[in-house]
Amino acid sequence: MQTDLRPRLFDRTTPPTVLTLILLSALSALGMNVFLPSLPALATHFEADYTTVQLAVALYLVMNALMQLLIGPISDRFGRRPVILWGIGLFLLATLACIYAPTAEAFLAARMAQATIVVGIVLSRAAIRDLFPQDQAASMIGYVTMGMAVAPMIGPAIGGVLQESSGWQASFWLLFALGAIAFVLVWGDFAETAHASGRSLLQQFREYPELLTSPRFWGYSLSSGLASGAFFAYLGGAPYIGVTMFGLNAAELGLYFGAPAIGYFAGNFISGRYSTRFGVNRMVLWGCMMNAVGPTMIMVAFLMGLGSAPVFFGFMMLVGVGNGMSIPNATAGALSVRPHLAGTASGLSGAIMLGGGAALSALAGKFLTPESGAWPLLLMMLLTSLGAIVAITVVIRRARKLGL
Repeated sequence: MQTDLRPRLFDRTTPPTVLTLILLSALSALGMNVFLPSLPALATHFEADYTTVQLAVALYLVMNALMQLLIGPISDRFGRRPVILWGIGLFLLATLACIYAPTAEAFLAARMAQATIVVGIVLSRAAIRDLFPQDQAASMIGYVTMGMAVAPMIGPAIGGVLQESSGWQASFWLLFALGAIAFVLVWGDFAETAHASGRSLLQQFREYPELLTSPRFWGYSLSSGLASGAFFAYLGGAPYIGVTMFGLNAAELGLYFGAPAIGYFAGNFISGRYSTRFGVNRMVLWGCMMNAVGPTMIMVAFLMGLGSAPVFFGFMMLVGVGNGMSIPNATAGALSVRPHLAGTASGLSGAIMLGGGAALSALAGKFLTPESGAWPLLLMMLLTSLGAIVAITVVIRRARKLGL
């Protein structure tokens, strides 16, 4: 939908402000990574091995992917606002369950339930596409996710400090407090951006084939999914590498771990500044290429005997830049293939992205050993980045054929 109303904070007769959209996305991102420096401590607390507690990342991503398949059609049917409020409310309950979990299995179940906060990312993007055309939506998504990048940039650092000072539960109390603030903010500020479709949920789900049979939708979704897959593999493997290979403590790991988010911030700024000028397709292609440069440079440095924590995490910033350029533009492209299905497209493309991310995160944790070093992770990141380049190249050729 298009609107000429100027957003005003805590005025539900106007569209939601950019501040609200940024905070929704930031909370979703923070819930994914703020506790990562505490993974070794969680293993000790629950008397479980690292591979088991590391599933807190992969299972969370799996549930994110599954929930996005539901969130999109439900929000197209009932509107964005009520779905966001329900999602945040369930996230608050799940966070308390994480804090008081008696076993590793109970903790992992609560982590899966925390995935309801994915409504923040899915529906903030859908709300933007409700309000703006494709290239402008890409620019707006870039600015929103640029603000969102602050969360993963400072999240691990905060989590590391909280782990050192107060234990692993402190990170989850932080998530609970921020979730409560987000609920109040959405309640007072988030005006509905989409009209209820009037169709039943069954009719909404029947519209999935309209997206699934679109080569351009698949191209955009796979390019964003494979590009972000490199980052999700990093999420699953970097804590292990930081501790076992470089001997970092929790606070040091938190500081180093946020390096890609600095690049992500820069990449999203580039998207916000230039997507309207150059168009989404070229921005995605350039971002995917940048994504491949990061692990390549690290492998070259390792082969030259220059492997160190600053080198490993420093070059990971290039992966962040590539993600920041590719994901907002690929997302806007996927949502624009069928604009009347923006919510469904946001959920489905997000599910494709996070489903692949969950698999890569789990694989990264499984194949890393003291003997292998960082090589399985780096190869995995490079291959997924190259796959993203192939996917967006197909989209570009398809667009030229259609005269778009």
